[in-house]
Amino acid sequence: MKKISVVTPCYNEEGNIEELYPQTKAVLDSLYGYDWEHIFIDNDSTDNTVKILREITEKDPQVKIIVNARNFGAVRSTYYGLLQAYGDAVILLYADLQDPPSLIDDFVREWEKGYKVVKGIKTSSEESSLFYLIRTLYYFFIGKVAEVKLTGHFTGFGLYDQEVIQILRKLDDPYPYLRGIISELGIKSAEVHYRQKQRQRGISSQNIYRLYDYAMLGITSHSKVPLRLATILGFFMAILTFMVGMGYLIAKLIFWNSFPLGTAPLTVGLFFISSVQLFFIGIIGEYIGLMHMRILKRPLVVERERINFE
Repeated sequence: MKKISVVTPCYNEEGNIEELYPQTKAVLDSLYGYDWEHIFIDNDSTDNTVKILREITEKDPQVKIIVNARNFGAVRSTYYGLLQAYGDAVILLYADLQDPPSLIDDFVREWEKGYKVVKGIKTSSEESSLFYLIRTLYYFFIGKVAEVKLTGHFTGFGLYDQEVIQILRKLDDPYPYLRGIISELGIKSAEVHYRQKQRQRGISSQNIYRLYDYAMLGITSHSKVPLRLATILGFFMAILTFMVGMGYLIAKLIFWNSFPLGTAPLTVGLFFISSVQLFFIGIIGEYIGLMHMRILKRPLVVERERINFE
């Protein structure tokens, strides 16, 4: 009998766990001929999430828990959770209930057709229209600069064959960009489209800084365009500056007494060039920071405990 593993990363989701679990269980129980397990990986929640999960595991041995020693961040914790699943198919399902558990059935049907990866793609969202627009523009931008074709509005929610998980285990990446890695592997995938719901309970931990971190991780992991843009822009800025300087020199020589050099052009030019330099120093810093993290080879997470694992 084939086994399906559902992996749910969570952090302070006490308001959603009690609803997510029965919804997911109902869908999994309806899949004829499949065994299943539901693995929750908790990122050191500060509320009652772990307490609720313990109560669930006491009643249902098919539910398993991994509790991290501290908050290692969603990127690392989510990826680590996938690596701990050994079902024939592994489904990543977030705890906020914005992605419907009912789509598990659709994922499995596509997997049965032979697809190794089934992606859940947001076609619309009940979240803020501004945030959805910003996400759309980001996916458009990264789609243009990335060296591989990245899937827009794909957050990782989907199904991964165990063969794909085995490949992920071999990568040894301490700060992996899951969405980009899946595209990089070039594995033929299916897409299931859905409308993302709005979070009903709890507060999302995805603040502006973390969203920026995800965005830069995607760019620095899969594109050299920003670095090359800095070189190209610097070259043309040098030519432009030289031409403007020569123009000022010629004008001053011809109209010596009537052509004032002034300080405004110098001030504006200085601030413009300084801001461009600072911007690209920041870009270079992002690449160096990611390289530094990967060179250190630290573990994805450190576990505090496991429950219901053999």
